[in-house]
Amino acid sequence: MTTSKNWTNHAISKIAADFQRSADTHLIKLELPSISGIDIYLKDESTHPTGSLKHRLARSLFLYSICNGWVGPETTIIESSSGSTAVSEAYFARLLNLPFIAVVPKRTAAKKIEQIEFYGGKAHFVEHSDQIYAESKRLAKELNGHYMDQFTYAEKATDWRGNNNIANSIFEQMAMEEHKIPSWIVMSAGTGGTSATIGRFIRYQQHNTQLCVVDPENSVFHQFYQTGDTAITSNVGSKIEGIGRPRVEPSFIPGVIDEMRSIPDAASIATIHWLKNIIGRKVGASTGTNLYGALQLASEMKTKGQRGSIVTLLCDSGERYLDTYYNSEWIKQNIGNLEGYPKKLQEFEVSGLLTA
Repeated sequence: MTTSKNWTNHAISKIAADFQRSADTHLIKLELPSISGIDIYLKDESTHPTGSLKHRLARSLFLYSICNGWVGPETTIIESSSGSTAVSEAYFARLLNLPFIAVVPKRTAAKKIEQIEFYGGKAHFVEHSDQIYAESKRLAKELNGHYMDQFTYAEKATDWRGNNNIANSIFEQMAMEEHKIPSWIVMSAGTGGTSATIGRFIRYQQHNTQLCVVDPENSVFHQFYQTGDTAITSNVGSKIEGIGRPRVEPSFIPGVIDEMRSIPDAASIATIHWLKNIIGRKVGASTGTNLYGALQLASEMKTKGQRGSIVTLLCDSGERYLDTYYNSEWIKQNIGNLEGYPKKLQEFEVSGLLTA
């Protein structure tokens, strides 16, 4: 593909102008007296124009693809996604007046599909999450389009050394806090791109912060981290939208991670309902996975008599999941009994200790 310099320059300028209009996302400090001396913060990525952490990734993927000469003025953009990346890519495709098709599993939240279509994109459904890759490649070939392939390029498209990534933003926003260098940053993995960016940045800046990556049920990342077996697969998709994968993705970089934990789905769901009472609004289930891991670490730090700070991500708003994670019938059918996690969280609020 040969793309004119004029179009490339115009496209990059439009994305840069959109970025210039955007403020950074807030860092919310949770008020939890039971863990005095240990501060927990949520980096609120739901305030991006497209409502999630994936806005950063989509912008980087478009710039990466345009600068590589893969995308031109008439290119159809195709992406495989569980929803949020597709919403954000649809936004940037509309900004550049490019057609966009999202290949998504049928169980993707209806609100996400509405948002993809709101930005002018189209949803192309497959039965199971492990079918999105091959179908995206097929569509790209059939339409002579470009498959963005977030799962391959997420860790390549983001400049982890630069001053516009999420890791740099976190450390700048922590500069006036009591424990300005976090003891831990907790992140879940969908592509693995964000954990790669954060982990590399920590090492590059020579911080003593440790990176803990949390993984939901039915995801292979944790098992891969333990075994190194890239051939591991799962035929059951993650029920926590946006994170967890049925295969080891190319953008998942285990070498930047200090610790990995598997978080039960029931704990993730219970945590978002608990958090709603703390901050007064709904968040998505991947935030529950992140926060439960952060609470585990805070409990362990308290037991050891340690002080410090823990930063994790509020990935997106719960308004996208009113039919699922905030629907008691859906929870009953898809997650089952929350297995005592609501009580454990209530006890944590009083004692600062999270029982196993």
